[in-house]
Amino acid sequence: MRAVAAVLLLVTAAHAALWGLFQERQSAPDFRGTLPSLSYTPFEPKHTVVDGDADKVRADLRKLSTLTRAVRGYSSTEGNELVPPIAAEFGMKVMIGVWIGTDADRNSRELASAIDLAKSNSNVTGIVIGNETVYRGEQIPIENLGPIPKLKPTSEENERYIAESARFLHEETPRIDQEEDGRLQDAKAQPEDKRDEAVKWAIAENNVHRLIKVIQRVKKSVSVPVTTGEIWNIWRDHPQLANSADFVAAHVLPYWENFTDKQAVDQAVDRYNLLRDSFPGKRILIAEFGWPSQGYNLRNADPGQFQQATVLRNFVTRAEAIGMDYNIVEAIDQPWKYFEGGVGPYWGILNADREAKFAWTGPVTNLDYWKLALVAVLVGLFMSLPILRLDQPTVMQALLLSAAANGVGAWAATVFSYWTTHYFVWGSAFALSLGLVLLVPLVLIAMARIEEIAAVAFGRGPRRLIGRSAPLAPATMGEDVKFPKVSIHIPAYFEPVEMLKQTLDAVSRLDYPNFECVCIINNTPDPDFWRPIQDHCRLLGERFKFINAEKVQGFKAGALRIAMERTAADAEIIGIIDADYVVHPDWLKDLVPAFADPRVGLVQAPQEHRDGDRSLMHYIMNGEYAGFFDIGMVQRNEFNAIIVHGTMCLIRRAAMDKAGGWSSDTICEDTDLGLSIQQQGWLTHYTNVRYGEGLLPDTYEAFKKQRHRWAYGGFQIVKKHWRRFLPGASRLTPDQRREFSLGWLNWLGAESLGVVVAILNLIWVPIVAFADIAIPDKILTLPIIASFIVSLVHFVALYRLRVNIKAGQMLGAMIAAMSVQWTVSRAVAQGLITEHLAFARTSKGGLSRMSIEFQAFWEAVIGVLLLVGATVLVVTNGYKQVREIYIFAGVLVLQSLPFLAAVSIAILENSRINEFAFWRNSAIRTAELIGLRPVSLPSVAAPSQPVGSEIRHDS
Repeated sequence: MRAVAAVLLLVTAAHAALWGLFQERQSAPDFRGTLPSLSYTPFEPKHTVVDGDADKVRADLRKLSTLTRAVRGYSSTEGNELVPPIAAEFGMKVMIGVWIGTDADRNSRELASAIDLAKSNSNVTGIVIGNETVYRGEQIPIENLGPIPKLKPTSEENERYIAESARFLHEETPRIDQEEDGRLQDAKAQPEDKRDEAVKWAIAENNVHRLIKVIQRVKKSVSVPVTTGEIWNIWRDHPQLANSADFVAAHVLPYWENFTDKQAVDQAVDRYNLLRDSFPGKRILIAEFGWPSQGYNLRNADPGQFQQATVLRNFVTRAEAIGMDYNIVEAIDQPWKYFEGGVGPYWGILNADREAKFAWTGPVTNLDYWKLALVAVLVGLFMSLPILRLDQPTVMQALLLSAAANGVGAWAATVFSYWTTHYFVWGSAFALSLGLVLLVPLVLIAMARIEEIAAVAFGRGPRRLIGRSAPLAPATMGEDVKFPKVSIHIPAYFEPVEMLKQTLDAVSRLDYPNFECVCIINNTPDPDFWRPIQDHCRLLGERFKFINAEKVQGFKAGALRIAMERTAADAEIIGIIDADYVVHPDWLKDLVPAFADPRVGLVQAPQEHRDGDRSLMHYIMNGEYAGFFDIGMVQRNEFNAIIVHGTMCLIRRAAMDKAGGWSSDTICEDTDLGLSIQQQGWLTHYTNVRYGEGLLPDTYEAFKKQRHRWAYGGFQIVKKHWRRFLPGASRLTPDQRREFSLGWLNWLGAESLGVVVAILNLIWVPIVAFADIAIPDKILTLPIIASFIVSLVHFVALYRLRVNIKAGQMLGAMIAAMSVQWTVSRAVAQGLITEHLAFARTSKGGLSRMSIEFQAFWEAVIGVLLLVGATVLVVTNGYKQVREIYIFAGVLVLQSLPFLAAVSIAILENSRINEFAFWRNSAIRTAELIGLRPVSLPSVAAPSQPVGSEIRHDS
């Protein structure tokens, strides 16, 4: 154990060292001065001024006054009118913003307020009319081109304004309409290949002329410079706008133009020089420059804390060196800007708590890096502690488990970082919370599978497994009984007669001196099914008892209860086999000796099948079954926590009686009884030696029905027994509780979770593709991919180590295992809303007919929808190329695989390639075609009479 503890400490230390080694530090020019201007918006749109707003603005500007000499606004109402007078308290200048949109009344209020603020506050240095109004394509209402109202007019001033506005609309509207229509007509007259661009330009030009009229109106009312804020190319393409404005206020945002953070400063300087050359003598202000600290990439442009810090520090240094006039967007993060893509809320140099995101001097580092490292290391160490409870783990086993635990710790730190550096509206917070809630069991499942990989690949090997060479006591029961009597029960319901006869014949050949056989056929009124079996039991002798029970309640469990009533009084052990099982002669001779230990209540042997060569589908089914019996059952046996699966099971009669016997509460009566026996404190044993072979389900439909019954019954057992897993409620050990809980989670939970997450992701596709919001982050998508990889490695590694089948059959087994995801999840869903379903017999023995219905219809629907969703995401992401969307599309493809696996098996079942003869003939033909085998030609017999050309005609 000391070695294991040392491994845990070593891995933890290595994890901490990796955080130290990979701490990112970037260099950037120091800036120790004061910024000339920052964009500042104290309130989100449609804010209503209330008491306390002034204190909020004052606190903000007190903070900002240490960073900048001026602020730029975007509105002059809704609380923004508080900024100029409060800024004056801290000696700060203000460039007033006027929000211009399609609402004429609001535009009028904005213009009136801006003019009033400029006249009443000496620290106002300019007015910016509109923010990207032309770029947004929102046409300014014609009413705003005329007289501007007073902010607080007298009745006389208001009447004068109304009259002047009416006169303006009457006189100017026809002229403006004619002028704008002329531009549109000229554009539509352009050649077809240029027409769309010409029309687009004409619409923008019309809005430019309207904006110019507004600017000219405001200039007449104030003494400060007046301009508008537009993207640099709008100024370039519409030079008359620059001629009308007092200065050029250009927005240069390299992120939105697909420039990398390394190119951003050069691009800004280049656009500045372009505008300076285009408008010589005109003041050029870069009115917006910035870089987001969080969000999603836009093609080559990556947001991030490091990128923001290096871009801004490099830009400020270059701008100061060349004398550029600039304004940084923006002062404080604006969480309400979630509609501006993933980066909208994250342009501030301060976060929403008014804390600095980065330092302006020294190396650029993550200020919270060591907090994240501490979270990662502590979570990893905490999740490694259960390793100390393992029974004699090896060093390699502990190493793998501890590494996995620390990997989860690193993911937890990433989640913590994301949660503390992002802002959430209700919808995004709900989506993230739901995603994390669903990921917790996914991570637990992945960890359980890694634990099983570590145990099988690097553990000490099975120690409780009964093998053929296992040293067992002679077949005794106490001191007096040398060969305890075994009563073998065979329940049957509409089973093929010849198949059941084979089963009875195999029992008759058992190499054990003291047994009886009770064959009970229940609810099978057709004498063609039961009378031959009755006769056959008579033929086999007095050891064989036959019962034909009608109107039996409780399905298979009800039949087995009747069999117990007819069981010999001196029978100490009850054996259960299904009607299709052909047991080996040494079954009882080898396994009954385990009951010499009075603590043993049950011994289980695995299932095997003798018809795996019927078809390719049956071949891969057989491989899929083998994994459970050679991997899962062997591992669970180490903790006395096996799942009883009925056939090939031996049960001490006393243990069965103490557990309450066969119950009809669930449709998996065997597993239910086995768990009840273990809850009474009995020991159970397992052997992976095959002591008999049964038959596989006839069809894929039967295979799915059987899996549905197991899953539904399993969920019934969870509902029935969960209280007994509480502390002190039963004699189950902590290891048994853990094995059963993780087993249910690993099977019922994993399959159900896979379907739920797939459907939720399908619902999310249109939101991501068309609304461009709530893109699932890597902290949600990468764990899904990682868990899929873990499941893949788990399957392949454990099959190669434990299951003696070929690689091709293993691949088919993997497809078969995936194909029942929808079936299992549907069973769990039905278990949530129903208490009982009818027991569905698994069709075997070749009597069942193949259904004409396609057996994977819903799997096909969901699988195709997932592929379509992935395609839609890729196509709609063609311009932005957001990596998270590509990862999300990849997740959808992975999630489609289980559904498509079901479709592939359903298609295989009805195709020629399902027959082995097809593959043999194909191999022969291929060998003949490539010359590896001589072509076999049919022999031609000598003709019995001459062919036509050889007939002689004698005269």
